[in-house]
Amino acid sequence: MDRVSVTDLSKNFEEVHPGLSDKEAYEEAHRCLYCYDAPCIKACPTGIDIPSFIKKIGSRNLKGSAKTIMSSNPVGASCARVCPTEELCEGACVLNSSTKPILIGNLQRYATDWAIKNNQVLFQAGKMNGKTVAIVGSGPSGLSAARELALLGYRVTIYEAENHAGGLNRYGIVSFRLPKNISSWEVEQVESLGVKIRTNTKVGRDVSTAYLIENYDKVVLAIGMGKVPMLGIDGEDLNGVYDAIDFVKETKLGELSKRFVGKNIVVIGAGNTAIDAATCSVRLGATNVKILYRRTVEEMTAYEFEYEFAKQDGVEFRWLTAPVRIIGENEKVSGLECIRLELGDVGEDGRRRPIPIVGSNFMIPVDGVIKAIGQSRYKELIEQFKLEHSGGVVKINQETFQTSNPKIFACGDVIFGKGLGEAMVVSAAQQGKEVAYAIHQQLST
Repeated sequence: MDRVSVTDLSKNFEEVHPGLSDKEAYEEAHRCLYCYDAPCIKACPTGIDIPSFIKKIGSRNLKGSAKTIMSSNPVGASCARVCPTEELCEGACVLNSSTKPILIGNLQRYATDWAIKNNQVLFQAGKMNGKTVAIVGSGPSGLSAARELALLGYRVTIYEAENHAGGLNRYGIVSFRLPKNISSWEVEQVESLGVKIRTNTKVGRDVSTAYLIENYDKVVLAIGMGKVPMLGIDGEDLNGVYDAIDFVKETKLGELSKRFVGKNIVVIGAGNTAIDAATCSVRLGATNVKILYRRTVEEMTAYEFEYEFAKQDGVEFRWLTAPVRIIGENEKVSGLECIRLELGDVGEDGRRRPIPIVGSNFMIPVDGVIKAIGQSRYKELIEQFKLEHSGGVVKINQETFQTSNPKIFACGDVIFGKGLGEAMVVSAAQQGKEVAYAIHQQLST
């Protein structure tokens, strides 16, 4: 085990799927029926003209294809890799009833990969209108809002707390599914329109909320969500307990270590981030990786393709299981006490409540525990803006995306939750576009 080098581990984080070859893409494009009233377009939250971009691949107009994609979805290169296409565009393909759906996601990747490899700049800024907009956060929704506003002629400044722009796509999705250079190119497309991105600038610390409100015509809050909350059990302070968000971010930054080689790792939770944490653990050399979830596979929030991917990686799933206590020796994790559960009545969230089975406690020997039970909210910043919210979910006008302060709009994960919306990258991108249009409508009338 000691012979395993960090260089060897880094190879495990290379992109899993190579993408379509020129021949495969050309042949797949010609399978498309180019439907007039295409159901795939309706199934795409950003409304990409899918038959059009595929037809352009078939005629070898790859720049035109990429531009068609990116004009509708400013993070279309990322979405080509991370969208649940089998549930969206491909799920709506008319060929499902006869053969198999067009590989829309792979074709979208093929066109945008060509644009990235050939250093294409796809758009030009609109004529300046003298209006200014500040955007807090540079994730999918923030970038989308910035891109659309720049095309409409606004002077846009993005404030980003991290070293690089990109948000979730840059830091929160594992490299072997979404390499960081993909997000970087999308950021460059936005910057090419004259959008200023102030990285390492945390609103509320480095620049005040009052400054943004006073110095810009409009403000867009696109701050996403924060760290994983505490489990609320003994032993969380032991060495070997990790926050899944921070853990995935480390791997995106290339900070790989041999600490998992030959170890037994448990991930708590069954969302997409939990899957990412588990599959990262496998690639870091863990001998055994388990995901513990307090409900069943039917209630799991991870995408189906993520679940299948994890199983192929050898990740073991333990359903109806919850952690009770983390055990340690010499201040390091050595075990996890768990309890078995059963599902009871339906709760307020529409799902059956897990109920502990008395006397069913058991132990799992582990070397590390990764918490992936959702994310906390940036309540302090929201309250600095003096916005109405419900547990950190900002309240908005559903038509205009305006908050309780008419000068401030919000989009992305900061408005997701409490039964509202879907936590998808593509949905966040569409919200960013809609915010831009709402701002434009107000400032141009």
